[in-house]
Amino acid sequence: MDKNSTIAAGQDLSNGFADFFATIGLTGAGLVTKGIAAVIAVIAVTMLFSINKNPKEALRKGATAVGALFVALVLALYGGTMFSTVTPPAPAKAPATTAPKG
Repeated sequence: MDKNSTIAAGQDLSNGFADFFATIGLTGAGLVTKGIAAVIAVIAVTMLFSINKNPKEALRKGATAVGALFVALVLALYGGTMFSTVTPPAPAKAPATTAPKG
């Protein structure tokens, strides 16, 4: 294989983290969504490791942890799409003024 072959085009990362996250396809909102999903996943795994020996309580805690893992997975995969549909409220219009007659 030729040692001088270019594998990828050069990237201009002169603006720091904003350019870096743009190259991997994450915006600020996408990064926050992935972070929230990661925190939920860590909590769910912690819940799985803290299951008791009592069968009824273990089933309840296990089901809750698996549900939390599912929520984290959906949020990580589709969170950017879900939250991109949320739009800010429209700015309030200034009241119309009428000129005095006379």
